[in-house]
Amino acid sequence: MVTFEELGLSDQILKVLSELGFEKPTEIQERAIPELMSGDVDMIGLAQTGTGKTAAFGLPLLDRIDPKEKFTQGLILAPTRELGKQIAEQLAIFSKYLERVNVLAVYGGAPIHLQIKDLRRTQHVIIATPGRLIDLIKRKAVHLDQLKFLILDEADEMLNMGFKDELDKILSYTPEDKQTWLFSATMAAPIKKIVRKYMDNPVEVKVNSKNEVNVDIEHQFTTVRQRDKAEALTRFLDIHSGTRGVVFCRTKRDTQNLAEVLVRKNYKADALHGDLSQFQRDRVMKRFKANDINVLIATDVAARGIDVSDLSHVFHYDLPDDNAYYTHRSGRTGRAGKKGISISFLNVSETYRIKRLERELGIRFNKVSIPSTADIAESRLEGWCIDTLQQKTNGRVDEELLEKISLIFGNLSKEELIAKVVVSELEKLDLGGNRDLNDNSPPRRGADRRHGGGRRDYRGGGGGRRFSRGGGRDSRGGGRDSRGGGRDSRDSRDGGRRSSSYNRNRY
Repeated sequence: MVTFEELGLSDQILKVLSELGFEKPTEIQERAIPELMSGDVDMIGLAQTGTGKTAAFGLPLLDRIDPKEKFTQGLILAPTRELGKQIAEQLAIFSKYLERVNVLAVYGGAPIHLQIKDLRRTQHVIIATPGRLIDLIKRKAVHLDQLKFLILDEADEMLNMGFKDELDKILSYTPEDKQTWLFSATMAAPIKKIVRKYMDNPVEVKVNSKNEVNVDIEHQFTTVRQRDKAEALTRFLDIHSGTRGVVFCRTKRDTQNLAEVLVRKNYKADALHGDLSQFQRDRVMKRFKANDINVLIATDVAARGIDVSDLSHVFHYDLPDDNAYYTHRSGRTGRAGKKGISISFLNVSETYRIKRLERELGIRFNKVSIPSTADIAESRLEGWCIDTLQQKTNGRVDEELLEKISLIFGNLSKEELIAKVVVSELEKLDLGGNRDLNDNSPPRRGADRRHGGGRRDYRGGGGGRRFSRGGGRDSRGGGRDSRGGGRDSRDSRDGGRRSSSYNRNRY
């Protein structure tokens, strides 16, 4: 087993990794770090989300920064502000025992004058989204003429979001003798063009991303009519007690509408999409990480940078068009050695896509049924029974009161008393009707094979009012502030407003 000590990292970095409990490097870390520590080399790292790419480039970058040199030595470009902030947070942790290395994240949606103020001090490493970085360069707040290391993280996503021109412009400000490290999930044609144009005989490190990402994830799918998807989702949330997950939708509008449906049903949920201001996005993520909300509904682009290690589920409310996005989504769960479940909601006309995912990604799907309300009641009552058995009673009930209650129930048999208690608990659950939501009908002729046909409907189909999960209006994620106030400015387009492959409303 290869250890971090064998990768050539400094004692200061190894000390932090030991404190964090990092024992064995991931495959991308094991193969990339020695290359990046060895000397002047351009490198391409191909690996999926969840494989430890940030540490793969972040650890050697920090070790090679000279804090005595008072200029920007490292630049990390990220497609979204969430990812940029996440990288900055991790680098700050990794550099705990290094001589002062200044790291700053700059991105659209935050006050630019405050970022300019921070840039007046030497920032050895800058993490930036393309649009905001160009604004700062034009204002002469950032100087890249002495840059030593350029890292393009999630390069394929930056190109998908339409940042090709911005990348070309940024690279024109950097010296030719810098080292370029490119990390991407795929090696699409646009990536190859960047490699040919800007990289010098790069070393390529490609990990077996399929096995790496999916080894701890159980992939499931269920067939359901579009109008019943919201109700189906709530049933899965009900049957799996303690669910903590992300629900992926295709568009910003779908994301917001579904979040509002769940909140009305008293689920602790909120939305994350490109129409939220930076303050609203930060607030949603803070509450999600603090477990104030346990279901996050997001678009693909807005979810970039989410790094929560204890997600139990990923729900694909709509399957993505690109297989790589399925892998990115699913990789949000099953992390840190924990098991995770990825559930896809399909119209019967889309089931052919499961076979394609299995074939192209090398994974296996299991078909599951949408839980019935009877299943949910049974699961909840079993949990209630276990909690009741574990309840400590010594000294917590007045003996006189206990004797009085015993007299009241004295004429009931044990079975009669249990039956009455069970009925009482069932009424509290108030699960409504037991309509079967599983769509087992054969595919219709002429159905839209891409989207399964049908109009989106977020009414949830029936099922009645749910039992209270707490939170009420407070579980909305901050009232009106969590709903998204208008369009983002041009500076905040880095949060996912531009795309060459997705339409404008998809984030």
